[in-house]
Amino acid sequence: MAQVVIMPKQGQSVESCIVSEFKKKVGDTVKKGDILFGYETDKATFEEEAQVEGTVLAIFYKDGDEIPVLNNVMVIGEPGESFAEFAPASGAAAVSASQADHSVAPPSGAGPLPLHPRADMASESDTASAPSAAAIPGAPASPRARKLAEEKGVNLDAVAGSGPGGRIIERDVLAAAVPLSGLAKAKMAEGGLVAGAGTGLAGKVKAGDLKVWKPNHTDIPGEGVDFDTVKMSNMRKLIAKSMYNSLQNSAQLTHMLGADARKVQALRKKAKKTLEAGSIDANITINDFVCFAVIKALQKFPNVNSHCLGDAMRIFKGVNLGCAVDTERGLMVPVIKEADKLDIIGLSKELKKAADACKKGSFNPDLLASEAGSFTVSNLGGYGVEWFTPIINVPQSAILGVGTIVPRPVANKEGGYDFVPYLGLSLTYDHRAIDGGEATKFLKEVATQIETLEVEF
Repeated sequence: MAQVVIMPKQGQSVESCIVSEFKKKVGDTVKKGDILFGYETDKATFEEEAQVEGTVLAIFYKDGDEIPVLNNVMVIGEPGESFAEFAPASGAAAVSASQADHSVAPPSGAGPLPLHPRADMASESDTASAPSAAAIPGAPASPRARKLAEEKGVNLDAVAGSGPGGRIIERDVLAAAVPLSGLAKAKMAEGGLVAGAGTGLAGKVKAGDLKVWKPNHTDIPGEGVDFDTVKMSNMRKLIAKSMYNSLQNSAQLTHMLGADARKVQALRKKAKKTLEAGSIDANITINDFVCFAVIKALQKFPNVNSHCLGDAMRIFKGVNLGCAVDTERGLMVPVIKEADKLDIIGLSKELKKAADACKKGSFNPDLLASEAGSFTVSNLGGYGVEWFTPIINVPQSAILGVGTIVPRPVANKEGGYDFVPYLGLSLTYDHRAIDGGEATKFLKEVATQIETLEVEF
């Protein structure tokens, strides 16, 4: 019996995932434990393993597609079994282009089974308008389209298919065909080249007009010479969407203030010596001390430790602290639940554990959701950044940016100036939820906590 493979739901907050790569194609034999496809949320990556043995009968999406969780992704069964009933109901879902030109062999005596319900009904001579599409390298093409492409010297990798499942058909080749010189046709036949603007008689394309084909090529002047166009990664697209949503749906304002860093620097030196002596088992960093100070400040300003819901506020009783982590896949913000219940050593351990898990892609997706945190700290001090305007993880009401430590002149008792190490603090808050006065008082409280921090370890 044919078995459907669905997009898993990784955490309660995850509504959709992006397929990074299908590891199997239609017609492949699958064993239990085989990796079927890789997929990712905006914060983590996963791989889906086969739970049954059989043959891949259908794939309803292609690499890079964003798929709602629990949607049917592919079907595994015996050759010849029907899979049409498993096709996603949404019109946006389509059978993968890689299978539109193939069919799984049915039992002996039966006719071929088309892999797209209407693939066998498309007419090569159909001239009805088709929606525009992007060219897909290796996309399937009908025999008539391939023959015509050879005759006219058209590189099929640069042709967008308008047939079922993205299949290239005759009309697509006709639209892409241009008059070519004999040498240009020969060079294009070798592959990797596409026709540029023709400079020959009547617009004929000569060999010198050919250019290297690139998947993301556009017709903008200078493409491939002055600049290249590259697609955003799936992670980058999701992060961009989140950042845009934050700025579009909140009234963000940033206040900046410096904090005397001498106390936390002294605590850092003490913690390092204590670690070397074996008295503690945590490498407590300046960022850990800053986060500890932030937690204390949030307990005095509960309105900042909140979510802004438009016409209501969700004020948290405990501090669920998010701490931004830079990874190879992009920025992640793991949340430490009930961070206010931890001492400095416990907080340091939890922050390090969360950062390591994010870099490995194994952190709990539910604790990467912005809704999981009540307040976020983003530290760019390690990169030498002094001040910046962090973007709020909506629906949170605020986020604190921490900069590097720099020496600043401070008046002394003798009427001169001493240089004191100062830590840059940048508070971005949602003005719908927090007034400027309250935000300033909170930011000052953070600075005061940093300057007077007392911890035991």
